[in-house]
Amino acid sequence: PHTHTHHTRAYCLGLAIMGDTPGSKRKLGDATSGALVAVKKSRGPNDGALVAAGPPRTSGLQAPVMMLAGHGGEVFTAKFSADGQTIASGSFDRNIYLWNTYGDCENFALLSGHAGPIIDIEWTSDSRQLFAASTDKTCGVWDAQVGQRIRKLRHKGIVNACAVSQKDDTVVATASDDSTVRVWDSRRRNPVHEFPEKFQVTAVAFGGTHDHVVSGGLDNELKVWDLRKKEVVYTMAGHTDTITSLQLSPDGTTLLSNSMDNTVRTWDVQPYASGNRQLKVFKGAQHNFEKNLIKCSWSSDMKRIGCGSADRNVYVWDANSTAPVYCLPGHKGTVNEVAFHPTEPIVLSCSSDKKLYLGELSK
Repeated sequence: PHTHTHHTRAYCLGLAIMGDTPGSKRKLGDATSGALVAVKKSRGPNDGALVAAGPPRTSGLQAPVMMLAGHGGEVFTAKFSADGQTIASGSFDRNIYLWNTYGDCENFALLSGHAGPIIDIEWTSDSRQLFAASTDKTCGVWDAQVGQRIRKLRHKGIVNACAVSQKDDTVVATASDDSTVRVWDSRRRNPVHEFPEKFQVTAVAFGGTHDHVVSGGLDNELKVWDLRKKEVVYTMAGHTDTITSLQLSPDGTTLLSNSMDNTVRTWDVQPYASGNRQLKVFKGAQHNFEKNLIKCSWSSDMKRIGCGSADRNVYVWDANSTAPVYCLPGHKGTVNEVAFHPTEPIVLSCSSDKKLYLGELSK
């Protein structure tokens, strides 16, 4: 892939470089409060050296907070690869950037070719391919190793979301403004399944079994489609506004949803659950007039839930108690997606301020 680093920067806030303002010795990332923390000057023999104030380190990040800058427009989506070594981000600038998680967080590749903004990105479990949903009415299948697009999965409207089956990396579902959900074999040109809906579909995920796909959209209802029966087998009501994001838990039992009703919810999607499938409601994260498709996510151990917010904060809750654990400031625009590192306590956020942040959490 062609490297593209001349104007991209990663700031390790709190080490040698301090944010955007020269000479400001401030350090982001007190893991307990998320507040700005003073950098203490040591009074020892190496007087004048900067010593990081704050809690002990919990991850392999170069600094407790890293800022990744380089995109030329709002960043709508960002995800860690399954091995945790790479971050892919998609932007209004129509480009996908690949960044190293560790070290200087170098932007080592630029994947260009989409004719519209990138709204959603998903990695395959082997970290070799990624899928990019775009306003150009395609979901691009990209080889992340060589930086080439392999295929275009086509819709008749904006593609709002994509999801990869946990059972099979070649099976991908897409949701579109053309009011369809499509399921694809990514090695082939045409969809394997197409499910028509009455309204635009804004979110999609695979369900509790590999032959279930869940969709959400403008009618506020979650629909569970059976790939064999080719019909909706059940619906889940509760949200009172457009669904903006769906994510299946790592163990495949629970679905996470975000909505413009300013709630994040969890649902039991195991095949034989009975009664009301809604489990928990998480509050705090906001939507606004921009109507961005703000995304939520599970931590890999399922103990934490994260979500972006129009109030510019990163929200992290305790998945069991629903108590807010972090409300992290720093972004200067809507936080469009929050994602967790697969093996370390690191949270990734991307924003309409064109920047991404990596933040170290407590264990």
